[in-house]
Amino acid sequence: MIPPAFEYARPESVEEAVRLLGAAGDEAKVLAGGQSLLALLRLRLAFPELVVDVGRIAGLRGVREEGETLVIGALTTHHEVIHDPLVRRHAGLLAAATATVADPAVRHRGTLGGALAHADPAGDLPAIVLALDGELVAVGPGGRRTIPAREFFVGYLQSALAPDELLVEVRLPKADGWGFHYEKFHRVAQSWAIVGVAALVRRENGHIAEARVGLTNMGATPLRAAAAEAALAGADGPQAVARAARSAAEGAQPGRDVSASPDYRAHLAEVLTERAVLTAAGMG
Repeated sequence: MIPPAFEYARPESVEEAVRLLGAAGDEAKVLAGGQSLLALLRLRLAFPELVVDVGRIAGLRGVREEGETLVIGALTTHHEVIHDPLVRRHAGLLAAATATVADPAVRHRGTLGGALAHADPAGDLPAIVLALDGELVAVGPGGRRTIPAREFFVGYLQSALAPDELLVEVRLPKADGWGFHYEKFHRVAQSWAIVGVAALVRRENGHIAEARVGLTNMGATPLRAAAAEAALAGADGPQAVARAARSAAEGAQPGRDVSASPDYRAHLAEVLTERAVLTAAGMG
């Protein structure tokens, strides 16, 4: 379909982008890689008066280290994330999960920041950043502010970004020494995950000392499976992991659609959590 009419602006700096967003308020949308927004426009599910194209702002792309933190520019493409040596070394879960996003064409155009700001609970990357205890940095008229991932996703397709704020970078604590795996279930290749599970596991003396489990498409926002994480502490084998995984859906409110019922999604969360944790822990 043909998108609705809109004004278009392509700022040269973050400051200019923030001014444009502030002037337009709720009537503006940010265009980064375009892999989410363009689809909404063509389906006429979004009707912005102004599209602010930030794709050529310098300094919003690339990966760097700051001590024990990995800093990824919001305009870094999925392809760049997958192949960046720093990401692969210190945040392997992000690289592995990003490699499952859509198809090569989307991965070459789509951006990490765009995927997170879109805040789709069925998207793979929000749950990954949540499991990695990431932080997101936004710039607005009042300057920079840092938002923990656990506070960034506030509702279906809704983030904590104000209308006049621009997401500029993602900060991830280095996960050196943690095992990881992303397991998702979908009906056909390249489609949205019906349910996905991101697992990070740190082992000591043959047992799981600490685990983090992020859930994709188990509610209106990405979730941490807190009950399963607590139950996994001290797990020393597949049977203990299986018992802990039974609580993966506790506290979640999975939705119903043409792909799955809430009960089926809860079942998938348990099964996929068991598989993901066993693989991450090297017990599979």
